[in-house]
Amino acid sequence: MAMSRLLIVFILLFVAGCSEQQQYIENGLVYCSEGNPETFNPQLTVSGTAIDATSKQLYNRLIQIDPQSGELSPELAVAWNISSDGLRYRFSLRQQVQFHHTDYFSPTRAFNADDVLFSFNRWLLRSHPFYQVGGGRYPFFQSINLDHTNVKLHKLNDYQVEFELLEPRANFLAEIATDFAVILSKEYGFQQLTAGTPEALDSQPIGTGPFKLRDYVRNQYIRYDRHEQYWGENAKLDQLVYDITQAAASRVVKLIGGDCDVAALPQLSELGHIQGYDDLALDVMPGLNVAYWAFNTTRAPFDNPQVRQALSLAVDKKRILQAIYHNTAVVGKGMLPPISWAYDPDLPERAYNPALATRLLENADVGALTIDIWAMPVARIYNPDAIDTAKLIKQDLAKIGINATIHSYDWSRFLAQLESRDYDSVLIGWSADNLDPDNFFSPLLTCTALEYGSNRSQWCNEEFDQLIVAARDAQDPQQRQRLYSQLEYQLQQHTPLVPIAHASRILGRKRHWHGRILHTSGGIDFTTVGREPL
Repeated sequence: MAMSRLLIVFILLFVAGCSEQQQYIENGLVYCSEGNPETFNPQLTVSGTAIDATSKQLYNRLIQIDPQSGELSPELAVAWNISSDGLRYRFSLRQQVQFHHTDYFSPTRAFNADDVLFSFNRWLLRSHPFYQVGGGRYPFFQSINLDHTNVKLHKLNDYQVEFELLEPRANFLAEIATDFAVILSKEYGFQQLTAGTPEALDSQPIGTGPFKLRDYVRNQYIRYDRHEQYWGENAKLDQLVYDITQAAASRVVKLIGGDCDVAALPQLSELGHIQGYDDLALDVMPGLNVAYWAFNTTRAPFDNPQVRQALSLAVDKKRILQAIYHNTAVVGKGMLPPISWAYDPDLPERAYNPALATRLLENADVGALTIDIWAMPVARIYNPDAIDTAKLIKQDLAKIGINATIHSYDWSRFLAQLESRDYDSVLIGWSADNLDPDNFFSPLLTCTALEYGSNRSQWCNEEFDQLIVAARDAQDPQQRQRLYSQLEYQLQQHTPLVPIAHASRILGRKRHWHGRILHTSGGIDFTTVGREPL
């Protein structure tokens, strides 16, 4: 039946003729993306859709996580050293790096230290002229407590900068290797400031990355051209087009029919069909991510840990893995996935136990319980179908007498509604952008993250925060691993959220394309993708 529906849709698409994107592509690739980026500046978001569309395509960072080894490696910084007390990080910068030349900007100079200070101080300093542009929200950096109170940045000369830390941070290099720590053009920023259009810095991007933006039409496409003056090895693609196709079934159909070359988040139920075509292939790798169900712990009765524990016991995660993930994921016992170096294999699993859940609710004396479940309207790596996941949870809750109502909105409204914090619970998740385990805790579970909006459970526990800081800043890896195990155990006791699954990363693609698109962490990357010679 599923294949018949696909074929019907394909016929309709075929009759409609070639897409505008296909007419544009000459020596390039069409990527069927799952949604619109809400910004073209990764500093302003933690959305995977925006990161995939921007970070590795348009920008560079000072350092990067090598996709092969997982080690830190040079990008716009060619070398760095750390003082013996761990408080000063000095970077030597790459020279003769060119910013994008576009219809809306022609740079007059190459990248230098001024651009590093401009980019980092935008979110470090409240006095920066661009700090309040876009609302003064830099969720990743603010949630991990990086600001002017603990980090200062100094220009030593045109090609040397130094970060001064108030106290050592064992994962500081990993934090500035993330997809969020991109380098912007100071010259372009001040040009827009003078013109009275500072918001253009985030909507009409200029970076040093392998591609530059040509144009964007919401709900239709994003077009990129190769950056011919790229400092590294040039991208193999002349053009790259993101065909914005929100329905997973439509992306699979377009892949089969040839309307796209690579498809994001294919329907897991259709993976076998994709593998049945000789010209198609699947890219699959373990994911550094977590899907979770967060409770609004500021709202009764979800402020009661016993109620939250009961709800966690009422959910049959293995049924969700089979029905939603088609066994391409592993059960989430805690926040850290099995591929994390800090993962504790001895962490107990909170198994499905509706009888115990019922007893806990009786002990909590909450009476007739109802709950709203907000579910993401778009597929993400960590949850390919949040709405269907919510339906399964609703069925599980009904078995213990709880009535659940599911709410969903289009992606932009969903994010805006989350900001209101007017919900009982939400199905959401997180894809790590670096390999450090702190990435699963500071941005999602600290009191600071609550203040800046990425703590969806609205849970603030000072002792838990102190343990996060101790785990983040410990210098000995074994000590850090023990502390992260303690965090996982405490999280099970307090249950502000329920980890559900750690999903594999999956892309569908035409077999004649080669080059690595998926990485263990962070957004997708088309820099090395090219067509096999005929």
